[in-house]
Amino acid sequence: MINKERLLTTFLEYVQIDSESTHEGAFAARVMADLEAIGCQVFQDQSQEKTGSDAGNVYCVLPGNAAGDAILFSAHMDTVVPGNGVEPVIEDGVIRSKGETILGGDDKSGVVAVVEALRTIVEKELPHPTIEAVFTVCEEVGLRGSANVDYSKLSAKKAFVLDSSGDAGVIMTAAPGQYKIEATVVGRRAHAGVAPEEGISAVQVLSAAIANMKLLRIDEETTANIGSISADYPTNIVPERASMVAEARSRNDEKLEVQVKHMCDCLEEACKKYGATLECKATKAYSAYSFDKENALVLFVTEACRKAGLEAKLGVSGGGSDANNFNKGGINSLVLGTGMSKVHTTNEEITIQNLEDTAALVLTLATC
Repeated sequence: MINKERLLTTFLEYVQIDSESTHEGAFAARVMADLEAIGCQVFQDQSQEKTGSDAGNVYCVLPGNAAGDAILFSAHMDTVVPGNGVEPVIEDGVIRSKGETILGGDDKSGVVAVVEALRTIVEKELPHPTIEAVFTVCEEVGLRGSANVDYSKLSAKKAFVLDSSGDAGVIMTAAPGQYKIEATVVGRRAHAGVAPEEGISAVQVLSAAIANMKLLRIDEETTANIGSISADYPTNIVPERASMVAEARSRNDEKLEVQVKHMCDCLEEACKKYGATLECKATKAYSAYSFDKENALVLFVTEACRKAGLEAKLGVSGGGSDANNFNKGGINSLVLGTGMSKVHTTNEEITIQNLEDTAALVLTLATC
């Protein structure tokens, strides 16, 4: 029922509009224009000051013409770097960039699926409940857009975030929460050749702390990783400051708290042992969520997949998405696959079939 040719054309146009995180303005303007042309009520919030973007989150509402609870769809407008100057190419039904940039299917495949579904609903005059959509900014840099969504503008209590790898039909029923840990060890500066015993090496202390940390795969639900370590001194100076930035994730919030405490305890114990001091900040980026396979929302999507001729596949995610914030905000939200593959790399790709299947699934969810 969707217009496959228009869907593909729109997607190719979308990925050629630069929208790296914090620079979504041009793409937001195009999405708003397309939604207004459909006949949706469209507006933008004023979250720029909090997100650092040159655009706000984009909202749209298509008032219902049939009974049923309001439904929300969401996708993010920003891309990772390198995302400027995308030149899409098609070969054997697969869309890629020419190789110098990412493609931007993450997450413009989600955006275009919602837009095409709304176009089809209006053109075919299909019965539907109130349909809401939020297209967020700055998802790729800490879910900033969805963290600043204005919930007073939304009425839906169930949502579908089109933002996962895996073919259309993939349903992510759980995702981890995440903490960011920023720590600096402060030792004592000394001449490394003349009086090293008078110094306290912050590098040595930090290294001892890290050596005692459980990292990488902790269990089936929990991971932890140190992304950066910094200390820049000449070799003849005992370094007085050394810093690290780390993260911990878990689909179980209790396990997440335990892992973060463990990492901070390792830092504190090493500082105590060597006589250094610690500056440490652990910030919770977002909370975990989980849905049972018999949950009504999961069953609703599973049935919609059947009606759309797709195989429903349940999975769990190792990363966060806007759904984490929507769930925390009181809107039951699942992440759905769009077929994007090799995301965040210059080898990113998506099949035309997955574009069509994702749009068809959104249409089915919005009208069933």
